Amino acid sequence: MSEKLKVGISIGDLNGVGMEVVIKSLLDSRVLDYFTPIVYGNTKNASFHRKANNINDFSFNVIQSPDQANAKRANIINCWQEDVKITLGEENEVGGKYAFISLERAVADLEAGKIDALVTAPINKHNIQQEGFRFPGHTEYLQQKVGADDVLMFMLCDDLRVGVVTGHVPIKDVAVQITEEAILKKLRLMNSSLKKDFWIQKPKIAVLGLNPHAGDNGVIGTEDDEIIRPALAKANAEGILCFGPYPADGFFASTTYLKFDAVLAMYHDQGLIPFKHIADRKGVNYTAGLPIVRTSPDHGTGYDIAGKNLASHESFLEAIFTAVHIVKNRREQAELSASPLAFRKLSRDRD
Repeated sequence: MSEKLKVGISIGDLNGVGMEVVIKSLLDSRVLDYFTPIVYGNTKNASFHRKANNINDFSFNVIQSPDQANAKRANIINCWQEDVKITLGEENEVGGKYAFISLERAVADLEAGKIDALVTAPINKHNIQQEGFRFPGHTEYLQQKVGADDVLMFMLCDDLRVGVVTGHVPIKDVAVQITEEAILKKLRLMNSSLKKDFWIQKPKIAVLGLNPHAGDNGVIGTEDDEIIRPALAKANAEGILCFGPYPADGFFASTTYLKFDAVLAMYHDQGLIPFKHIADRKGVNYTAGLPIVRTSPDHGTGYDIAGKNLASHESFLEAIFTAVHIVKNRREQAELSASPLAFRKLSRDRD
């Protein structure tokens, strides 16, 4: 039996629900049959959240590095030694400072190959801004760390997969950033990820329009006809099966999305609002296009419910298993690439 994958977990904002959903995800020891968790945080911090949420009969195995991890326990690495004041539900500098310490240590071990995947608990995009982190979110930080040319924010839930052309940018800047090249880059990333990470050999991708009613033949904006359609034509010429642009409102309301393997939205809320409604607390945020595997839950810090034992851990647990699944898919594909016949046979079986 092959060795279980080691999954690194950064704890996010100390004052939010991050540690709560981490502990709840690892509370059932049966999850340890599938992966070895390594949390990057602090034992005192973990104890504080466990007591605040009335979580009993749970403890971490304290280690110094991933190679010391106990495959039958939930492991934790103490990333700092000083006492830290936790103020549940409050956005402050402390929450951001230690969220970054946790993230930075986990990413270093991921880059060094000491862990196999990273699952990140929610950060606050405002209070985490500091020296070393001047980014809109995890996605952009990881892109810079590994030197990736481009990445795709890919939201996942069962067979629903939604990506976006423009991510964490102000709505006033969206139209300017919708270019043929930008759309083509995201379509290439999405198509590649669907094949490599999810074993979909001939993925079909739906593309949403930018304007209401996809421009209505130029009556409500020209971007859909002058930018998006030509980009889709070029993508199809490259062998990418993409269709659209579809009016965004009716596309999800009519369940048209069920006919496709993935959906490319033009901007953040256009894709994420319907996604989160359909996913219903089980969604996962995956950063496609990186040489490493990183996932996260599809929710935020949850300041309003922090410490009240109300946070659902479903999305976080889904994020862990999604990361494990993708790592295994990538490795299996790499092993089979040397044997074209076996690769084609397995691909047909999975299609």
